[in-house]
Amino acid sequence: MPSISSYFFKKGIKAGAKKLKLEEKEVSESRQVIDSFARKFSKLPQNCKVEQLEIEGIYGEWISNHQNEEGKVILYLHGGGYGYCSADTHRTLAARIMLEAGVKVLLPEYRLAPEHPFPAAIDDTLTVYRWLLKQGYDSSNIIFAGDSAGGGLSVASSLVLRDQYDPLPAALVCLSPWVDLTSSGQSYRKNCEKDPYLRCDHVRKTAQQYAGDESLDNHLISPVFADLCGLPPMFIQVGSIEILLSDAEMLAEKARQAGVKVHFKVWEGMWHVWQISAGLPEAKQAVKEIGNFVKKKLI
Repeated sequence: MPSISSYFFKKGIKAGAKKLKLEEKEVSESRQVIDSFARKFSKLPQNCKVEQLEIEGIYGEWISNHQNEEGKVILYLHGGGYGYCSADTHRTLAARIMLEAGVKVLLPEYRLAPEHPFPAAIDDTLTVYRWLLKQGYDSSNIIFAGDSAGGGLSVASSLVLRDQYDPLPAALVCLSPWVDLTSSGQSYRKNCEKDPYLRCDHVRKTAQQYAGDESLDNHLISPVFADLCGLPPMFIQVGSIEILLSDAEMLAEKARQAGVKVHFKVWEGMWHVWQISAGLPEAKQAVKEIGNFVKKKLI
């Protein structure tokens, strides 16, 4: 049963999305609005340290505190439809996960579409991951995590690593993962009026901007169409009223069929990436469960 707080959060998100009308703005303007909003209203938890760095031209941030386990890291890939968001929008969520998991987080800003369509985001993710390996981090001590497009990017990047016979991360944490850019799932129709945040037309437009000249069913663009054999264990959270519910369900099922160990949970009454709403009881519990999963895999 969703909390009373979730009712008001959902109302506020829907009203805010309607007021901002991001789908009617140019990409560059939408990015500025989103990042500015995040800088104004996002607040880091106490006892968090943020260190800026650059990895082969890619901006990133280390998010940590003095209690983190040494030699272990979460590589967090932010969402935003491959075209929006940044460290500003996801720093607080990454910090909350860091505190619950007891493991420091590396939050990179991969290149965004439409200026940098597929496979730029994958290329940047692999650059950062291989940099971590060069720094002495063992693949068994690295977890890929991400929300929405970042969840899909975690899976797609792991597919490339597998096919190139590179060491794979210990696990994948996928929050409301966007893994079917063809929008074939039933939830795109079933939940189109329920989802307070995502709009089907805007999702399809963003998908095409990322895919560029490639087909939307390319298995590295839409990983639900890939052979998932040999991938690391997956932890998947999704909301029952979001249009990406089918994406997560299909990913979990395909992974299980491929012999991948999957922890999958549908959160009743929750919307797309509700985990980012720090004051929401369901967000706190979801992040706690993420932390517990990471601890079991890394600590």
